[in-house]
Amino acid sequence: MAGLAAPGRATVRSAIAPMHIEPYVASTQVSQRLSGHEVELLEQQDDWFLARGVDGYEGWMHQGFLSPVPSSTSRRSAEVTRVSLGCTTRTPNGIRRRMPLGARLSPEEVVKSGEVVNETEMPTRFPAEAVAITRSGQELFESTSYLWGGITPWGADCSGFVQSIFGLHGVALPRDAWQQSETGREAGALLSLQPADLAFFSDREDHKVTHVAIALGGRRLVHLALGRGGFANENLDDAKDPYVAKLRARFLKAKRVL
Repeated sequence: MAGLAAPGRATVRSAIAPMHIEPYVASTQVSQRLSGHEVELLEQQDDWFLARGVDGYEGWMHQGFLSPVPSSTSRRSAEVTRVSLGCTTRTPNGIRRRMPLGARLSPEEVVKSGEVVNETEMPTRFPAEAVAITRSGQELFESTSYLWGGITPWGADCSGFVQSIFGLHGVALPRDAWQQSETGREAGALLSLQPADLAFFSDREDHKVTHVAIALGGRRLVHLALGRGGFANENLDDAKDPYVAKLRARFLKAKRVL
């Protein structure tokens, strides 16, 4: 595609663009980038680019998902950038686009349904406060199915869910659960966590972190779990639930990032 080159930069043009572990479509999806977000192009192999997002996470993206970054003279100011909270838009050429939570709309798109918010209003709408973060975690991803590498309510994995929720509230976290476990400060025991603490678990013999959940306080968690098929609220006092028993046995540590 003309205008794309590595090294360089690009803008995601589709609602969701997958990032792959290798430069071919059948390889594992490791993460996603959303419409309107920029990526750094590090390397090119045929129609594929090794791209790096703002969080430093890298993966291979096909050029079909990317567009050249607009020149500085044609960009609109940050004050008019609109962020999707889940909406449907129509482009100037009449195409309807479903936009997931966190996607950025182009200035020309017209919102037909759903909700958007100006980027400058995000800190007010989504403050970096524990109660607000746990509320978003419970409401915005409700009924989301588990999807390895996913980051939106259309499908997400555990760390993608956590990164997206905290990012919505202006708290930047790394992409993977093990990386997230190296942030913040120690938060204590699983049954005494405060709202918005992060709880980390492992199902491996070497105890490498494989799962993360957001504490709700009161011995409760919210997470995107493969064992639940996706979104779930957990009561850690539910001794009769085999999955809860596994969570308690696999707990490694907790971190407080606020």
